[in-house]
Amino acid sequence: MTDPAVERDAAEAASAFAHPPVAPDATAAYGDHPDQVIDFYAPRTEPASGSAPLIAVLHGGAWRAPYDRQHVTPLVDFLARRGFAVANIEYRRGSSVPQQRADGAGGEGAGAEGPVAGRWPETFDDVAAAMDALPELASAALPQADVRRTVLTGHSAGGQLALWAAARHVLPADAPAGWRLPSPPLLRGVVALAPISDFEVAEELGVCGGASAQLLGGQQHWAQRVPYADPAALLPTGIATAVVHGREDIVVPAKVAESYVAAAAKAGETVGLTLLDGVGHFPLIDPAADACAVVAEEISQLAW
Repeated sequence: MTDPAVERDAAEAASAFAHPPVAPDATAAYGDHPDQVIDFYAPRTEPASGSAPLIAVLHGGAWRAPYDRQHVTPLVDFLARRGFAVANIEYRRGSSVPQQRADGAGGEGAGAEGPVAGRWPETFDDVAAAMDALPELASAALPQADVRRTVLTGHSAGGQLALWAAARHVLPADAPAGWRLPSPPLLRGVVALAPISDFEVAEELGVCGGASAQLLGGQQHWAQRVPYADPAALLPTGIATAVVHGREDIVVPAKVAESYVAAAAKAGETVGLTLLDGVGHFPLIDPAADACAVVAEEISQLAW
């Protein structure tokens, strides 16, 4: 007998992925690797004030190579039609081929079979570099973009990366070069969509086949690396943060977000949590779903 929750998840995924990719108005590189690029989308309506808030998007896909930024372009276009300037950030993800850095440090998942989740430290290198380059690249590509009003959002694994990017100023002092910021990033806030926001809980629940451990390079690196990557360990940030999560999510259960919000409260920070009834993982990025309008509203509240 088919599980109704699985059937619903499959239907929601089919709807979200049925939209054709939307081409960008411009693309700029923030590094030499083919994945070190940002696609820019101009607001589809003329901003009343002459400029539009900039929404930076980090896509999900369990940090795995088969899932690139194309699948989130319908959401990106949806936000552009709401009057935002949008930056869709690509980054290096996991691969079934062992990776090796020039400095000799083994990449994440070396020797693993099939798509693995992320590369350590390259995935984080890229998000840090992209965010640092974003104001200048956006100003050149989108004259309408007001980089002083930047909101960062991300879905699933991208939600983890968004929360991490907003917490770079609270990273341990010995974090890898280029990761840590001396002061908080210039963000209006973060809207994390069904984020993998607490690695301990995610691993307990087996989220995405143990993707969190893979992202860190395997269980042998867990204890050493989790303080540098887990959003639940990087609190408080002082950055306005909202989490949107479907109560019926079986990909990243809402318990993961609830644990992150509890950790934030324990650290003395208030994180907004919106739990949507009857909603799973994918409607948050599906323009055909009511949940996507909720996402846009959460972003608007921070951006405007």
